[in-house]
Amino acid sequence: MKSGLIVGYKPKGPTSHDAVEEVRRKLKIRKVGHAGTLDPFAEGVLILGINQGTRVLEFYKDKRKVYWVKMKLGIVTETFDITGEVVEERDCNVTCEEIKKALLSFVGEYLQIPPAYSARKYKGERLYKLAREGKIIRLPPKKVFIYKIWDIEIEDDTVSFRVETSPGTYIRSLCMDVGYKLGCGATALELVREAVGEFSIDTSINVFEASPEDLENSIIPLNETLEWLSALIVTEDWIDRILNGAQLFLEGVSRVEGVFKKGDIVRLIDDEGNLIAIAISERSSKFLETLKKQGRNERVAKLYKVFKER
Repeated sequence: MKSGLIVGYKPKGPTSHDAVEEVRRKLKIRKVGHAGTLDPFAEGVLILGINQGTRVLEFYKDKRKVYWVKMKLGIVTETFDITGEVVEERDCNVTCEEIKKALLSFVGEYLQIPPAYSARKYKGERLYKLAREGKIIRLPPKKVFIYKIWDIEIEDDTVSFRVETSPGTYIRSLCMDVGYKLGCGATALELVREAVGEFSIDTSINVFEASPEDLENSIIPLNETLEWLSALIVTEDWIDRILNGAQLFLEGVSRVEGVFKKGDIVRLIDDEGNLIAIAISERSSKFLETLKKQGRNERVAKLYKVFKER
């Protein structure tokens, strides 16, 4: 079984772990993971790592996310979505302009309180599991960033919109915060994650409906998974040395792709683009040219992860 990523689609109901187990069962492998949990209430894009692909998932957790959400004004639930028990109902006498103004006021950075019923962990346990046991954990607010809100549609007390967010942003909490700002409360009715970074729901595959063959054919090869990162192309005689744990010196670099600073994550690849390792640059791409001109064979990258499969 080859290594790489699957742009999976998780429907409403199952957990992200359920999606992982489904892929494990169908592909008959154990090494499957996911990046960026989707709550059972939500549906949409779930990035899945296969074999060595699990080792690059961490680089997708910091990707921006795009969601489509529909919320109902005038109602507050325990879970901040319609699956939860209603704890408050109010009339919502606000205009369309007031609703749009309240929504757009959250663009930028703000402090958000995660919902008690969420997939975030507290002392190793998912919050929604603790909440179902009656153990309501109130986490402190955290900074999140809303990059954009658009496609706002309003029909009576129902509002839908698209939003691009930083990782770790809870859209149910955003709905609740908008409702509080309007003075009447709000809860999420539907939630779809439409994109994670460059991966879109349009190219995703429903892991519960797909055949094992379809899943295997949808795996994005490992070499294509981190193409946005700059790269150091390693000379042939240095490849085995790196695979055996040797740190990279300038003499082992045949050329550079992209621009990077000292401390940036870079790929180490061979002439054919095969991923050998991920490393932390110890010199900027510009300074590498200086070292080359001066004939200084210094260490230029510190290994972070080495990939034996090529």
